[in-house]
Amino acid sequence: MREQRKHLRGVVTSDKMDKTAVVAVTASRRHPIYGKIMHLTKKYKVHDENNECREGDFVEIIESRPISRHKRFALVSILERAR
Repeated sequence: MREQRKHLRGVVTSDKMDKTAVVAVTASRRHPIYGKIMHLTKKYKVHDENNECREGDFVEIIESRPISRHKRFALVSILERAR
């Protein structure tokens, strides 16, 4: 059976590249020993075909085939526009 592709949500931190945006995805994890909640942030380069994203937008991204050396995700939709 084929695996499901990852769906992630995050905030656009940079839109300066052509057809590419950088999205920061934040996750909360509990520390295995101390039990404290940790907030982990990871940045992904995302393929944005129509240059729709703007800095501060809340977006949904999906895992895709490798598009370039660092791009492995594509833009699905813009959930909330930046003000």
